[in-house]
Amino acid sequence: MDSKTMHIVYASDKNYGPIMGISVISLLENNKSERICLHFLDGGIDGEDKKRIEELCGVYGMPRPHWMPSDDISRELRMKVNCDRGSLSQFARIFVSRHIDESIDRILSLDCDTIVRKSLRELWDLNLKDKTAAVLKDAFSKHYRANIALAPDDIIFNAGVMLIDLKRWRERDIEGRILDFIRLRRGFVEKCDQGALNSALSRDCLCFSPEFNAVTIFFDFTYREMLSYRKPPDYYMEEEVIRAAEDPIIVHYTASFLSKRPWMKNCMHPWAGEWLKYKEMSPWKDEPLSEEHLSLRVRIMRKLPRALMLRLAGLLQAYGRPWLYAVRRRRLERSK
Repeated sequence: MDSKTMHIVYASDKNYGPIMGISVISLLENNKSERICLHFLDGGIDGEDKKRIEELCGVYGMPRPHWMPSDDISRELRMKVNCDRGSLSQFARIFVSRHIDESIDRILSLDCDTIVRKSLRELWDLNLKDKTAAVLKDAFSKHYRANIALAPDDIIFNAGVMLIDLKRWRERDIEGRILDFIRLRRGFVEKCDQGALNSALSRDCLCFSPEFNAVTIFFDFTYREMLSYRKPPDYYMEEEVIRAAEDPIIVHYTASFLSKRPWMKNCMHPWAGEWLKYKEMSPWKDEPLSEEHLSLRVRIMRKLPRALMLRLAGLLQAYGRPWLYAVRRRRLERSK
């Protein structure tokens, strides 16, 4: 394998095609000196969006992208697989090693809702220290860990940016272990694909600097508020999170009850302007921004005094959601 070539993989369906395209242009614009080979797990991406991405690769002098089928997780397991956010296309990255040539030992997986602000060379060259993946340590309570068969102090990570050693992934049969876990849980896994990935990789991952995956909670909360809200058993130091928020290499516009995402009207995210800048540079510059659709619960929460809102949201986030999942899973098990 040519170790200088960066292999980047995205997964999308037709709904996220333009958002993915804007991520791609930020990646190519800030890595012009690199040779980047793009791979796409295609869950029904619109043909026009695919054409535009291919043209972008040509403009930036990159190889033609590799389009791969997005495996259907429900068909693979012959059971209904629960999806509590997005679509089933998010499970596609579980099958990444099936479609990538075995001569490629390393790949960087990026979510569509990211932008790349700087060179990825430092991340690409990261020493994985005999681990299968490098990831961002996420801020979730111990109760989420219990729901995916992890110990209270095991790592739980955000899968939006993952540097994967494909050789180890294949040798350690990560795909098979993930599928076995989903099958054991009868298709109902806390945090969907991310929970399934954590079940197999929690003890087999290296946590990189948060500047490589600056998620929305870094911007919506102070450090103390974030720890109080999410209640993680262990997390990055405050200085690391502040540095990542001030000058991120990758911005990840994760969903938040407190803020909008940059493809929505009137987004106030500190890096919304950066996303809009790349949109304006892209073939999707004339695509209209969308409206934000909020649940009644979120509308009520946003109207509360901040201290009360954070206290209630913290109880729901750290205890309520994992408890509700556990109850639903037990009911599912009893019904079968």
